[in-house]
Amino acid sequence: MKQTPLYDLHIAEGAKMGAFAGYDMPLFYPSGLMKEHLHTRVSAGLFDISHMVHVEITGSQASALIEHLCPYVASEQGINASRYTFFLDDAAGIIDDLIITRLDDLRYLVVANAGCAEKDVAHIRAHAEAFDVSVNVIPRGFLALQGPQAEAVLADQGFAVSQMDFMTGIEPKPGWFLSRSGYTGEDGFEIAMPETECDAFARALLSDERVIAVGLGARDSLRLEAGLSLYGQDLSDTINPHEAGLIWAIPKELRKDGTFIGAKALADKISAGRSRMRVGLVPEGRMPVRAGALLLNEAGSEIGVVTSGGYGPSIESGVALGLIAVSAADMPIFAEVRGNKIPMQRAKLPFVPHQYKR
Repeated sequence: MKQTPLYDLHIAEGAKMGAFAGYDMPLFYPSGLMKEHLHTRVSAGLFDISHMVHVEITGSQASALIEHLCPYVASEQGINASRYTFFLDDAAGIIDDLIITRLDDLRYLVVANAGCAEKDVAHIRAHAEAFDVSVNVIPRGFLALQGPQAEAVLADQGFAVSQMDFMTGIEPKPGWFLSRSGYTGEDGFEIAMPETECDAFARALLSDERVIAVGLGARDSLRLEAGLSLYGQDLSDTINPHEAGLIWAIPKELRKDGTFIGAKALADKISAGRSRMRVGLVPEGRMPVRAGALLLNEAGSEIGVVTSGGYGPSIESGVALGLIAVSAADMPIFAEVRGNKIPMQRAKLPFVPHQYKR
């Protein structure tokens, strides 16, 4: 199993480690998942996300390659602007969701999910052969500092971030990348640096009393409360962006006449209309309903499945994302849990309001 540059720090901090995307990662620390979650909502939590992959695409046709791979107009993307998007296959299934930042006229940075790293890089390289570009995978340490105190903490470390808006990214010094983004619904930043500089920087952040280390457990509960999808559960190559509730990420003019991979299949699916849709759900009572639970109508017929589910500490309730038949959207919904039918109420997403700096 691979280790991130912060492995020794995790052990020193007493983290409970576990396997994730081929890495030995911190699941939680002695403070516990609940405290890590709630502390991030009111102060600042530090996450190790070094398992994610950074791919730099450079060259005269960098924009053209990205427009071939992704459903947006990369050539019109502003310098230092970050964009949420995805790779699609020929059937419009989602290969991965990712964030792409334009660093200058001929250079883009793709940040992709750890579990999809190998297939993403292979996908980029295979299509890059037809374009005048270079593709470079950059080994980096990568941290997320999330929460309402994140800006102040970074400012005290000497980073001029107060003027940055949500979904922008800069290179504050050689080999570093810093974006105002995250996966918690809170204001925050993701900071990449050479692997050799990661441990010292993480320790400097943790020396600030406003910051605590946060593991994958609270990262998942935070993103679930924020209504953010997880690849491999809420997103996959069997789910298209329309079904996943992500059609907003595709410009309207490209939904019908795009030329990106999967464009025709997606246009056909949009024209035909969805047969299933993503929904937010809250179970009756305090017991969480986990991913994989079947969703049923009142008669007991299957109408969908819970794709992500757990407990939301901020709202003291179970929360879930589900994929259900559109025809059942206005019907009572139940989850099957150990032979019992648990009533589920439809809920507007996100469960907890986003606090992004716009």
